[in-house]
Amino acid sequence: MAQGTLALGVDLGSSGLRLALVNREGSVVAEVGSDYPAPLVQPQGWRNGLATLCHELPADLRGRVGALALAGTSGTLLLCRGDGSLPAGIQRGVNLAEALPYHLACPEQARAAAAIAAGGAASSASGSLARALRLLEAAQELAPAEPWLLRHQADWLMGWLLGDWRWGEEGNNLRLGWDLQGRSWAGEIAAQPWSSALPAIRASGEVLGQLTATAAAALDLPPGCRVVAGSTDANAAVLAAEPGDHDGVTVLGTTLVLKQWCAEPIGGPGVSCHRVAGRWLVGGASNAGGGVLRRFFSDRQLAELSSQIDPAADSGLLLRPLNGRGERFPVDDPDLEPVLEPRPVSDGLFLQGLLEGLAEIERAGWARLRQLGAPAVQRVISLGGGARNPQWRAIRQRRLGCAVLNRPRLSAALGMARLAATSLPKR
Repeated sequence: MAQGTLALGVDLGSSGLRLALVNREGSVVAEVGSDYPAPLVQPQGWRNGLATLCHELPADLRGRVGALALAGTSGTLLLCRGDGSLPAGIQRGVNLAEALPYHLACPEQARAAAAIAAGGAASSASGSLARALRLLEAAQELAPAEPWLLRHQADWLMGWLLGDWRWGEEGNNLRLGWDLQGRSWAGEIAAQPWSSALPAIRASGEVLGQLTATAAAALDLPPGCRVVAGSTDANAAVLAAEPGDHDGVTVLGTTLVLKQWCAEPIGGPGVSCHRVAGRWLVGGASNAGGGVLRRFFSDRQLAELSSQIDPAADSGLLLRPLNGRGERFPVDDPDLEPVLEPRPVSDGLFLQGLLEGLAEIERAGWARLRQLGAPAVQRVISLGGGARNPQWRAIRQRRLGCAVLNRPRLSAALGMARLAATSLPKR
């Protein structure tokens, strides 16, 4: 292989990082992954984790990387200066050196966000706009004249790669108020006094530049490597799955994410609508997911207890396994509480109740999308760590009433690598 014949995909997931390396045809050459070296809210951990994983790739392959693209958790937002540096200090309980995570609702900003955005995904207390207003309010106390920038996880790291923090990828900024159809900021967002903090939006798949010498040295990648605008982690997973027109894709990770193709854009509280590869991709992300399972059981316990479950018989439990207070989809309710009791004596029965609760949230999610105008899903492709569990697949298949396929080895990093490969020089 000659230089510039491989593409690198990076997934900054909710629980860790993963890299995938593919050739021009999209076939996997190498994959590596790890936990974050620091909590998700600490941006330096994203950069340091990426550097560490890049060095785990074989040196001869690193030297052939011609393009890369990033996926990040949609909604994880931070405040930075024009050079990408992070402010220090805590203002009104907000640590400005940290990001506000995707699952954090800001109910005190909900009314202001709804008034500014005039409807849509950014109007919610769980949207990025509400988090932005909290960050900006705290920053006013620290340095009101500072030209702050608001950047999502993937966009901030992309800025470091380019040495230029101007840009934002369109899919990562929908919950901040970017209107895909109008190709502008929704409502009165662009008229706000802080509108200079917003990124200049670019489409997924667009080449934005090349790695700086500093980034290339830190990652040990060729300086001429192209940086391609990526997407959200859920969208990247869909690209890896390559679903058909009537397929749904469920990402069973720390959170539960649903995606499907739709002929026309749809909207509603908690509903995402993206344009990927020229097509409309709609869906939603619940705050429930595998993160709840990890609170109670290790991976080994999950495997052992799952083998004891009879998927054909209901547990009788009615649990709502949210990771914490508040839900985004299929209902948008920042005050919704988890239901994790009563806990039976049997750990196996408790796990079954949790899995059934997650399956019920998924069923309600597909029903909500159908209600809003999306086509009925005839098959579901499952990705993520939860797709390794055959008992959960059977529970979901019975609840959803359609075929469910488990594809745990398909990763968001693979989807980003295939996107980056489209920018490689032709033979």
